[in-house]
Amino acid sequence: MRIGLNIGPQRGRYREKVAQLVADGQEAERAGFSSVWIPQFPDDFDAMTAAALVGQGTERLEIGTAVVPFQSRHPVAMAQQALSTQAACDGRFVLGAGPSHHWIVSDMLGLPYEKPARLVRHYLEVLAPAFAGPGRVDVDNDDYRVHNDLDVTDLHVPILLAALAPVMLRIAGKHAAGTILWMADERAVSDHVVPRITKAAEEAGRPAPRVVASIPVTLCRDDEVDAVREWADTALGHAEFSPNYQRLLEAGNSAGVGDMCAAGGEDAIVAKLRRFADAGATDMGARVLAFGHTRDERIASRDRTIEFLSSLCPEL
Repeated sequence: MRIGLNIGPQRGRYREKVAQLVADGQEAERAGFSSVWIPQFPDDFDAMTAAALVGQGTERLEIGTAVVPFQSRHPVAMAQQALSTQAACDGRFVLGAGPSHHWIVSDMLGLPYEKPARLVRHYLEVLAPAFAGPGRVDVDNDDYRVHNDLDVTDLHVPILLAALAPVMLRIAGKHAAGTILWMADERAVSDHVVPRITKAAEEAGRPAPRVVASIPVTLCRDDEVDAVREWADTALGHAEFSPNYQRLLEAGNSAGVGDMCAAGGEDAIVAKLRRFADAGATDMGARVLAFGHTRDERIASRDRTIEFLSSLCPEL
């Protein structure tokens, strides 16, 4: 299982965001991480722009988004930006994308969220020829009628689909390079995700799919573990209110993100990560969760956790 690191923009530090993103990517590369994963927050820096910046500042690192919503971009606009990002990353970019959630698409953007699986299938029908190389994209389906030339780069863009439900996992297996997950614990990965996406890929004659799991990680004392788990539920648990994530939680053994957190000493963290590897995860996107009562304590917690994770790189 390859070890990657989640990085993202520093909220509120407007004039420092670009430099900080580039610096975080460079530091992850120096530390030996195999990849970095950049979230698409609904209210912050564009993830593909961030990926392009990190790509220009690094040489080896794989750079992925986690994840870009389909509904907010026409597939040709998505293809143009993804291909441009791939050119900036010199072939190291992976597009993590998906249908997002109703509270983003409908409540925040005012767009329809009906039949997201159908939309994803039709969207991927446009991205497939767009990412196949320079040329014309001619697609007519129930959602898109596209007749558009594209000549951005001859570099391919792999797609990791945010797939949680059985139908989406089948689509990911048949039409994408794999899936990228959040709120999936070890049991959900082994019993729900891996069998479905692997079977679909095999039936389509595609290579074994990548399964990118993401969990919070905090290196801490044993007597701090319960507090860290509570902090994870507070800081990251809003996503549990999504029906998509609720169904995924039901497929596992965790009540919330705090239960999935790799928290404790070095042995405890390694044991947790190995359980994900044994479950079939090919990649881990570690979301470092800084813990402490003061800013200095949180900075020390972050640095300590990253330093330990880097000692496990590039793979477990």
